[in-house]
Amino acid sequence: MSALWSVGAGLLLLLLWVRHRGLEAVLVHHRWVFVCFFLLPLSILFDIYYQLRAWAVWRLHSAPRQHAQRVRHIQEQVREWKKEGSKRYMCTGRPGWLTVSLRVGKYKKTHKNIMINLMDVLEVDSERQVVRVEPLVSMGQLTAYLNPMGWTIPVVPELDDLTVGGLIMGTGIESSSHIYGLFQHICVAYELVLADGSLVRCSPTENSDLFYAVPWSCGTLGFLVAAEIKMIPAKKYVKIHYKPVRGLQKICEKFTEESKKKENNFVEGLMYSLDEAVIMTGVLTDEAEQSKINRIGNYYKPWFFKHVEKYLKADRTGVEYIPSRHYYHRHTRSIFWELQDIIPFGNNPVFRYLFGWMVPPKISLLKLTQGEAIRKLYEQHHVVQDMLVPIKSLEKSIQTFHVDLNVYPIWLCPFILPNNPGMVHPKGNETELYVDIGAYGEPKSKQFEARASMRQMEKFVRSVHGFQMLYADCYMTREEFWDMFDGSLYHKLREEMNCKDAFPEVYDKICKAARH
Repeated sequence: MSALWSVGAGLLLLLLWVRHRGLEAVLVHHRWVFVCFFLLPLSILFDIYYQLRAWAVWRLHSAPRQHAQRVRHIQEQVREWKKEGSKRYMCTGRPGWLTVSLRVGKYKKTHKNIMINLMDVLEVDSERQVVRVEPLVSMGQLTAYLNPMGWTIPVVPELDDLTVGGLIMGTGIESSSHIYGLFQHICVAYELVLADGSLVRCSPTENSDLFYAVPWSCGTLGFLVAAEIKMIPAKKYVKIHYKPVRGLQKICEKFTEESKKKENNFVEGLMYSLDEAVIMTGVLTDEAEQSKINRIGNYYKPWFFKHVEKYLKADRTGVEYIPSRHYYHRHTRSIFWELQDIIPFGNNPVFRYLFGWMVPPKISLLKLTQGEAIRKLYEQHHVVQDMLVPIKSLEKSIQTFHVDLNVYPIWLCPFILPNNPGMVHPKGNETELYVDIGAYGEPKSKQFEARASMRQMEKFVRSVHGFQMLYADCYMTREEFWDMFDGSLYHKLREEMNCKDAFPEVYDKICKAARH
């Protein structure tokens, strides 16, 4: 009883303090208070609900039966929109705050919202080595479903809450992408409801133009209702080699060298300054030295990027065996390194042991509760950007990131980019090795100004025939956007499928210049 009185008294004091300071002041200057006392417990409840729901669907085998009915409901909504005169563009009815993108989707308020409640794994085909899923299936949900069966997918993008639909309509990458490409390249078929309400399936051999145009289209060609994704056999561990490297030229040379080795199942780099990095390579294995197993995903373990930094500070190489699912989601608990700006003491051992089991807060809840003051603060003094550039331009790209942003750590992830049709492909006619340079945090560059600095970055990326991930803030003009991306197939299909009255152009949906 005394413990309850203590908790009650503590909460009362907290509420009085919040009232005294003002809610907005607390949310802006002491955000960790709100996150720790409200969002972390709420995130746990969210996870429990979705896990129980997924378990019930699996036990009842209800997903395949209900899928066809749900798709028909989507078709009915589209046909109803047509009957109403097609007066507004359509978009998914999923609230903007539920997406992982930090962008605020204002179009949701003016467009016709089509409700799409598709969040289940439909079928695992072991013979074809393909899993068929609905678009709102998350990466955490999918690996939890497949791994006990002995399967995984070749590219498992980092964060648990990333969805299949978002990774197809936008894009996704992982440290295995130097072998398999982007998330779209491990997909073998899509099913979509089009602007006329019809249901179509597309693959490299069936409606192939649509198949290649869907990735990066951000839902402006149709509503994704299912996807078929390649599977590969899962193994128990990833054997990781950590190698500190100093000197920018040596970092780029070592990273490029390891990225070209197909025997590396995984390649990743973390840069902690302009001339300091740790290059990691990994190999899937079922055998492990017990003394070197590191279950990095356990709630009390150090955040992964901090763990990696120890090898740099000690200037030593190392080898560890990380359980596969822990490896796939190694950056989830700290949201890469974004959580250190929200909960500054989050990696403290005391906090990890007492409260680490509640981390991380849901990104969707962080968005929902951020308020206009925090949103503007983040927009002007915070960057979350992934730029995809040819690996031959890596050194020059990192120097540009340093001058324009000066944000560290920087994430380096190589990927192979095939010369397929669609919005994103190499400049030449051959497959080319690219690298994702990820910058997440507060820029330390003295001349940083959000719009001007990002436009400078975008100009550089266009100059080296690179691409900007579309989940982030984009400041390009329409002409600049279509100089970066190949819109020939996309525009052709929008014309042929009567999309112009049904969906906004992708530029109008995602670029700040079009939305303001």
